[in-house]
Formats: sequence, structure tokens, C-alpha cells
Amino acid sequence: MKFEWQYTGSQPRKLRAALKHEGVSASLIKVAVYQGGKMQINGEDRWTVDLVNPGDYFSLILPPEKPNDNVIPSNLPIQIVYEDRDFLILNKPAGVATVPAHHVTVADSLVNRVRNYYERQGYENLVIHVATRLDKDTSGLVVFPKHRFAHAVMDQQLKKHQVKKNYYAVVGGQINTPHGYIDAPIDRDPEKFVSRTVISTGKPSVTEYWLEKSSVQMSLLRIRLHTGRTHQIRVHFQYLGHPLIGDEMYGGKQIISRQALHCYWMKFYSPFKQQWIEVHAPVPEDMLNLINSI
Repeated sequence: MKFEWQYTGSQPRKLRAALKHEGVSASLIKVAVYQGGKMQINGEDRWTVDLVNPGDYFSLILPPEKPNDNVIPSNLPIQIVYEDRDFLILNKPAGVATVPAHHVTVADSLVNRVRNYYERQGYENLVIHVATRLDKDTSGLVVFPKHRFAHAVMDQQLKKHQVKKNYYAVVGGQINTPHGYIDAPIDRDPEKFVSRTVISTGKPSVTEYWLEKSSVQMSLLRIRLHTGRTHQIRVHFQYLGHPLIGDEMYGGKQIISRQALHCYWMKFYSPFKQQWIEVHAPVPEDMLNLINSI
């Protein structure tokens, strides 16, 4: 796969520096040097120390990635929200895991379904990269970078909190605060293997929310994560005494069969298209019915 740019600087620059300026990591440069890729200036193979002059075109060519044969394709459907050469974004239904469980031989996760989709489309790269994940019983937007360069780009944006994600959640009880922040550190619950808890020794975790509507029984919130801890929204609202409806692990009322949490909006920057990508996923029927009952 080839990525090409035109150098707009006023002074000559080493090819390595020009590539890094475009977001190419040192590990990707090593792939080009040692694993069958190439670097070029004006269509001719070059080394990292060669100079790029103003107006030159320079490029990175990455070799095909070797797929994991342990990922078994699943022919069950996927709901595509957005796709281009670099990113595939899906609307994940509740009840489907994002990635295969390690202890399951034949899995039906989104990764398995995407592998089947890539094969049917005849894509050269069959490695399934996952940049964002959702819990099995949370629905909404999940991003699959379609190659290692796109994955590296997304990882950097996630680390810098540049990927914006909004959720809808229905929590138990009446919330009266129209806008709030929950700033409470999260880590594994020392008494349980899977669940998390607010604990002083945990990692910094910040959740922002806006009240959409409320009743005595439950409240609809619009939520934005400022950190990405496991189960963050679920843990934070249990901590407030308002666990998510349907969230059995964290004490939510079992009005629906899963936690009432849906990632409905996402925005991030694509350096390949040099534009922001903004996507939406409609609220699923089980949550919509719950929301309409408030």
C-alpha cells in the first residue's frame, strides 16, 4: 500500500524527517526498510538519509500484512456506518463482542465478521486492526483501521484525547444536575476479577455528562469520555448511586437485558484525507423504547 505526499518546505529535508512530519512512526519506517516495504522520492527508491527538495513527491510503500489464521471468518452481518481506504466504522449490536474471547475456539465477534467482509471484498490486507472497543452488551460505533499506518494514527489520537465519542445512557433514579463532571480514579476491583471500581490508587478517569430528560425512575444522559478506562461509564454512575439500567454487574435495574449504553457519535481526523470524519449510529430499539418511557 502506497502513501504519497508533496514536500512543501522551503529547505531540503532528510526523507526520514519528512515522513515523520506526516505521522509516519519509526516502527513503520523499519517495516519499509527491513520487511519488504520501500521509501521513494519522485518515484525512485531512496534511503532515510536522502534529501527531499521543495516540490518533490515522497512516499512510503508498506508490504501486505500477514493475517492471523486463528481468526475464523464469520458470515454474520455487519452494519457499516462509514468506509474509505483507511477506516471501516461499524455500528455494533449489543450482545456481540468486539474481539474474540481467548477461551472460545469458534467465536462470533466483530473481528470475525470483519475478517469475512475483507475476504469477500478481496482486500489485500486481511489483518483486523481494532482502534476502539465496546463492551459486549454496549452498542454503537467501533473503528477498524484497515492497515497498520491508520492504526498508528488512531492510537496517537486516542492517547492525545483527540478522538471524540458521545454516548447515550439511561441510568436508574432521578438526576437533577443539567451538566456535570465525574472525576474519580478507576482500577480493577481487588475483590473481583472482571469488574472495576473507583479506588484512590486507580488511574485518572473523567466522565462528562448532560441531562437530556429525567423521571423519578430513570434519567437519560448524553455522555462524553475524557479518558478511556474499562467500564468507565458503568463504574462512574454506579459510584454516583445511579447505575445504568440493565447493568447486572454494577447493580442496575433489570428493565432491559443489557446495560442501557450506546455510542452514537464519533469524530476524529483522517490525515490521509486531510479532513475530519464524523459519524452517527442510531439508537437501537431496546434503548429507544426505554427512552420513550421516561
